Amino acid sequence: MSNNPTILVTGGTGYIGSHTVVSLIENGYEVVIIDNLSNSKKKVLERIEAITGCKPKFYQCDIRSIEKLDSIFSENKITAVIHFAALKSITDSLKNPCQYFENNISGTLSLLESMKKHNIKNIIFSSSASIYGDKNVSPISEIGLVECKNSYAFSKYSAEMILKFESESDSKLSVSILRYFNPIGAHQSGLIGEDSKNPTNIMPHILTVASKKYEIFKIYGKNYLTFDGTAVRDYIHVMDVANGHIAALKNNLSTHGLLLSNLGRGSGVSVLNLIRTFEIVNDIIIPFEFEDSREGDAGEIFANVEFANNKLGWVANKSLEDMCRDSWLWQCKNPNGY
Repeated sequence: MSNNPTILVTGGTGYIGSHTVVSLIENGYEVVIIDNLSNSKKKVLERIEAITGCKPKFYQCDIRSIEKLDSIFSENKITAVIHFAALKSITDSLKNPCQYFENNISGTLSLLESMKKHNIKNIIFSSSASIYGDKNVSPISEIGLVECKNSYAFSKYSAEMILKFESESDSKLSVSILRYFNPIGAHQSGLIGEDSKNPTNIMPHILTVASKKYEIFKIYGKNYLTFDGTAVRDYIHVMDVANGHIAALKNNLSTHGLLLSNLGRGSGVSVLNLIRTFEIVNDIIIPFEFEDSREGDAGEIFANVEFANNKLGWVANKSLEDMCRDSWLWQCKNPNGY
């Protein structure tokens, strides 16, 4: 073990967590992962090792278990925590709201309680742009209107508020809250990517059609007030999101207080544009049909990223073409996931 800071990553075998672990290792940090494997696989650890040459220390553990957390913090000299562990499906959260409150909010409380016991003063929290709702005018800044329309968004915003009040109560605590817009893509090696049991995000659905597991892609809505009538979102490469955590971590380790930042590309891409780009980059046809727009879906949502650019010195560098190319490489190398 080196003298470099050791970072505890909760949910570190998940989609964004695993890519962030790769970035951490490549930037010289030691990594300890906690994950209960409810929506990920232990095989991810082997893939991380194949990419970086380093297999991070791993504990299969639910963060709601304070006793286990205390043991992990006692065994390892942790400098900072990056907190991903959470249930994350908006669709599922509408069916099981209490499960999302209990897991996402209680888990955060348990983590903070154990951190206090072990005098750990740095945490980066994985939040979501879903808390902004659909009434903001894009580009949306960090002071945009918060309007949680589902229990997933509410659980994320509740955790944000808990962290805000904690930072105000402890002048030595350093908290970064990162609100992601729409992460897609995969590591350029094709060794790690998004492997969800019940995918609800757009790129996994495109991949199922591209690999002929589904016959047709459904586009919800064609009459939005956008340039081609389809919904516009801020898609960002998952490795850019991962590197956003490195920038936030460096800031955390040099200051105290609360930082709140969007992570996006700062521009919108329509559903049709995403499909067409995927087709061109990968030389594949994606058959699609239009369905009625879904209730509550906004026509256009994308981020104002000036704060992240200026305060964190972070910029999303990867293109939409990179996202489409890397997603398809992941699918081709892993047709059935991990």
